[in-house]
Amino acid sequence: EHFTLNFTITNLMFTRDLETPNSAKFRSAERIMRHYIEPLLQRSSIGPSFSGCKVTGFRSGRHRDDTGVDAICSYQDSASLARFDREQVYQELSTMTEGVTKLGHYSLDQNSLYVNG
Repeated sequence: EHFTLNFTITNLMFTRDLETPNSAKFRSAERIMRHYIEPLLQRSSIGPSFSGCKVTGFRSGRHRDDTGVDAICSYQDSASLARFDREQVYQELSTMTEGVTKLGHYSLDQNSLYVNG
């Protein structure tokens, strides 16, 4: 099973090479995002069923230093996961990112987190 995850980083300047999936900058940024996102999801309620995320794109944000991040994450649909509760996962991610403000050394737009949004 898959779900989408979207958020905006406010201290990562968007550049055109972030739009190109095979560019070195895209690959590097994707690795960094997975490094920060995946441990959070592993500690969430879907953790035992979580299998990973793939960044599908970066996009220009509202302000010059904003970069939107779009990812597709996967989990195994299993009996141990009663059902995917996107609101619960949103709340857990919100708490783990200090109210949608911090992801590692990145700052987040507080109104930008969407789970399956």
